[in-house]
Amino acid sequence: MYAQKHRKPPCRKIVLRLPDLDHTKSAVLNSLSSPCSRRNYKFAMEQFITWYCSEPRLALNRAVVLRFRLYLESLGLAAGTINQRLAAVRRLAYEAADSGLLSPELAAGIRRIKGVKQLGARAGNWLTRDQARALLEIADGEDLRSIRDLAMISVLLGCGLRRAELSALEVDDLQIRQGHWAIVDLVGKGGHIRTVPMPLWVKAAIDRWISAANVKAGRIFRVVSRHGTSWGKGISEYVIWYVVRGCAERMQLDHLAPHDLRRICAKLSHASGGELEQIQFLLGHVSVLTTERYLGCKQNLEEPVNDRFGCLFAPGTVDLR
Repeated sequence: MYAQKHRKPPCRKIVLRLPDLDHTKSAVLNSLSSPCSRRNYKFAMEQFITWYCSEPRLALNRAVVLRFRLYLESLGLAAGTINQRLAAVRRLAYEAADSGLLSPELAAGIRRIKGVKQLGARAGNWLTRDQARALLEIADGEDLRSIRDLAMISVLLGCGLRRAELSALEVDDLQIRQGHWAIVDLVGKGGHIRTVPMPLWVKAAIDRWISAANVKAGRIFRVVSRHGTSWGKGISEYVIWYVVRGCAERMQLDHLAPHDLRRICAKLSHASGGELEQIQFLLGHVSVLTTERYLGCKQNLEEPVNDRFGCLFAPGTVDLR
């Protein structure tokens, strides 16, 4: 009884060495279920560990993480990127405290660090209906690779899928529901399950690829070799990225990414009279605020309000002397 009362509390560290940080990083990665989250958190934590170990005598506390935030800002990173990496550092501190490697008081101080405020909203890279049709026309062709590329871009534009969802799409996922083709029980970001309706023109593009590549089961999209034959059991997300960027460059469009086609799908659906709630279901967003950002309807750059009062002055028509 006397020994229990006078037992010393466990000694928590204030300085974590590289083995402790590696152990904590592995614990954080093992707690994440999404491959995308694991990849992003791994990069962010390794960046912080490299920076932290460059000054080995630093204590892992609130002041140090604030210095790391200033370091990220000096790199010219976007506010969202900085906040994502700060979230990974907070997670690292939580896990270190739970494992008995860091004082709970220090972890609580790190938790109170606020992220960087994002001033204003970025202008998204949306295409008009005619530009979207032109992108599909550029991807079209008679060879097997062009048939596959057209089908992939059609799904991205017509169904608003993410890259990971497109690469994991299987033949059995395409089913008829309520008299309409749909991608049934699609497992999306965060494990959320949704059913995505598929327009007939998108289904026709997929059927053309499946017939040309002789795909019977498993993943729909496969690698196309230099000899024009289909092989393998699927494609990576990087293939989708290069396909979209390649078609965009042929249209002389800069900075068009596969995720932009997801935003274009949302905006075209909204411009055609689609309800906001149904677009939210289509994209699989938990919050309707995310869907509103995808629509880009807060600022109309196609018909700006300051163009309505006409031209006030044309250079060269008035003598100002």
